[in-house]
Amino acid sequence: MGRRKKKETISQIIDEQIPFQKESFVPEEGMKYIMLIGDGMGDFPMKELEGKTPLEVAITPGMDFIASYGEIGTCQTVPPGMHPGSDVAIMGLLGYSPEEKYTGRGPIEAASRGIILRPEDVAYRCNLVTLKFEGNDLIMEDYSAGHISTEEAIQLIEAINRYAATDKIEIIPGVSYRHILIWRGGSGGLHTYPPHDLLGKSVWFAFQAYDEEPYLKEFIIKAIEILEKHPINQRRKIENKPPANAIWPWGQGRTPEFEPFEERWGLKGAVISAVDLIKGLAVLANMTVIDVPGATGYLDTNYEGKVDYAIEALKDHDFVLIHVEAPDEVSHEGSLELKIKAINEFDRRIIRYLLEKIIEITDKYRILVCCDHLTPISIRTHSAKPVPVAIFDSVKDKDKKRDIKFCEREAYRSSLFFKSGPELLQYFLQRRPKILQQY
Repeated sequence: MGRRKKKETISQIIDEQIPFQKESFVPEEGMKYIMLIGDGMGDFPMKELEGKTPLEVAITPGMDFIASYGEIGTCQTVPPGMHPGSDVAIMGLLGYSPEEKYTGRGPIEAASRGIILRPEDVAYRCNLVTLKFEGNDLIMEDYSAGHISTEEAIQLIEAINRYAATDKIEIIPGVSYRHILIWRGGSGGLHTYPPHDLLGKSVWFAFQAYDEEPYLKEFIIKAIEILEKHPINQRRKIENKPPANAIWPWGQGRTPEFEPFEERWGLKGAVISAVDLIKGLAVLANMTVIDVPGATGYLDTNYEGKVDYAIEALKDHDFVLIHVEAPDEVSHEGSLELKIKAINEFDRRIIRYLLEKIIEITDKYRILVCCDHLTPISIRTHSAKPVPVAIFDSVKDKDKKRDIKFCEREAYRSSLFFKSGPELLQYFLQRRPKILQQY
């Protein structure tokens, strides 16, 4: 009998035997890393598009360039059994295992606002929403109260706090419909439902979840009574705008603990986003949070401003994440036209603009383009299917041109697959154990 063929390579053996540790990784000298996330950009094939997806029909020469000159593949950003939210997915894309670190969306957003939680305190994400009676059913008509303005929202939240808040429970106002409910010494054990998962559906079953905590439910009911009578909502009805007639707490949890990004990866990192959730992840990871004037989290966001601030940050940072929320928001609205527009704007005003500007400061960079999860218009909520990703390296990928469209179809055809966000980030950052350098 001949000798058994040895299939394992030295690097495979070492990878299996060496645990993931911060001191095991060495950054590449002078390389700049830019991660670009088009939130919810991916979708399912649509009959309205003759079996294509919005990414396939959108005009995306920037993303197509990255896929054609670089690598395209897929990543399972949402671990099996976990809810496919941006909190879970982007936590993984930043290199932190959601299975180990995730406690809820609320405490992440609380961190972005500098809210200090005691170990016994619970933070909930709290939407201003529009509920509507249809017969005996109470329907979630709009998870964002028509993307209510921040000015209006703050006045509504202040009214709730004035008449319903206690020393244990209050709402911290945020941006537009997105706010944070703090329950001092409260419960984090409820099974709550994201309002964007309930669009057009009866909410009675989801609302009954609050029956388990009468103190919280009483606060919610008081808030609804205040909102119903508020002059802002009376005016919105007259103007045929969705009234913010209810609050919807969800995504609760206690503060998680993260190892600093720089200690973990050996890179100084920064994050640019209009969304508290993404900023909160950066705060927990001890990354620099960069606020861009005019960044809204919607189609009217300051795209070029995000790139300009990223370019400036890269002068003294090694890694920058730019997050754009618009594709996800319009997907929840169910608008195919606006989703294609959001993708076009992401490509033209983020990707292509970045490719033009980055050469002003360096010729040594890597770009990762991806979405955190799919947000198919057909279901108007998130999907846990693998997402398309593309990576371009300015040093290595200048000459290998292929004609590839950045889209789900091309990504799924590729053999390049990452089983988790942390695995994708490790590959993108070109991290290998130090011990490999001797072979």
